[in-house]
Amino acid sequence: MSKPQKSYRKREIAGHTLSPESLVMGFGYDPFMSEGSIKPPIFMTSTFAFKSAREGEALFRRLAGRMEVGDPEDADLIYTRFNNPNMEVLEDRLTLYDDGEAALAFSSGMSAITTALFACAEPGTGILHSSPLYGASEVFIRSFMPDWGVRSAEFDAWSTEDQILKAARDAVARFGPISVIFTESPANPTNALVDIAACARVASILEQETGRRPILMCDNTMMGPVGHKPLKHGADLALYSLTKYVGGHSDLIAGGIVGNDEILTKVRRMRNYLGTMLDAHSCWLLTRSLETVQLRMERAFSNARICANYLKDHPKVARVMYPEFLAAGDPQRKVFEEQCDAAGATFSFDVTGGKEAAFRMLDKLQLIKLAVSLGGTESLMCHPGSTTHSAVPADVRARIGFTDGLIRFSVGIEAPDDLVVDLKQALEHV
Repeated sequence: MSKPQKSYRKREIAGHTLSPESLVMGFGYDPFMSEGSIKPPIFMTSTFAFKSAREGEALFRRLAGRMEVGDPEDADLIYTRFNNPNMEVLEDRLTLYDDGEAALAFSSGMSAITTALFACAEPGTGILHSSPLYGASEVFIRSFMPDWGVRSAEFDAWSTEDQILKAARDAVARFGPISVIFTESPANPTNALVDIAACARVASILEQETGRRPILMCDNTMMGPVGHKPLKHGADLALYSLTKYVGGHSDLIAGGIVGNDEILTKVRRMRNYLGTMLDAHSCWLLTRSLETVQLRMERAFSNARICANYLKDHPKVARVMYPEFLAAGDPQRKVFEEQCDAAGATFSFDVTGGKEAAFRMLDKLQLIKLAVSLGGTESLMCHPGSTTHSAVPADVRARIGFTDGLIRFSVGIEAPDDLVVDLKQALEHV
């Protein structure tokens, strides 16, 4: 028999299912548990008092997965490394856009990725990953995980299902069972799209052939939860740098994972050991930012379309890697139409003349900021080859279509005409 749903976690009114942009205003929080405050206060405490010694004993049994009859079914507050009211409210609301069973918050996007991989890819197994990946993810999987006893193999982001399956079978033949299929879609910085549904089918085939189904993870940072929903297409976990679109104001560092509750129970336990949880203040800031994520991202999507169209026709721009420009017969176009609800607000383009020409343009920007990161209210540009992806081997960058003149552009919510003027004047210096 299911437990009655708490009033502050209800998703329906009179049989009508509420939209995420409505639910993020109050889901997971009861004002009357906090003096009637409409917004959650910030719980700046390291530890929480128990009602009794036996309650403390029961809560720690539950935390360790050793529940006994009569122990509380819901997690109560113990210590902020395990849980905190601000973290619980944030995690409840993070489930809304992705329609996930559960969510976890982390101290950064990379702490979300590394904690998940430590929890799910045990020594003696392998990771099959798409390429390209965010630079730090790529280096961690290629360089660090082998020291943990986990080997890796890759497939191109644009691979077909047959090509992904071949890469998976080759990997199993080389080093045994695959514990994780790790994808990034759209990929940073080229916007290459991974067919998540195909990866899910490959995971099922591997389960039939090897007795083990790999956990399918998708780093959804580049598009964000408004434009792309990996869980809907078969991913077990959607991973985020919440620093980006969800936080959206370039004023915090955070990460998140949304998805399967059973898998996240393992990841939560690893987070408890590693201490990679998010602090209460940053959780509060993210809860605030979630209330406007839909509005901000829709404006950024609109601005990006205007800027991409301007750059596409510019004589000093060789190529614009924007999903809406994919040709009708391109297999990537099919994946885009099946998986994505938007073209996103971050894309890359090639300046003719290579690295020096790209640097000349970047140094002349006046409104757009020259900085790494993406997904903020302000527009940002960077040269990934010399910054975020500088540790990725040159031959790998060349294979994935990553040129010396490539610039990544995160489009913000400024007036679009002003952005176009800045692009125009900066390109005059190329």
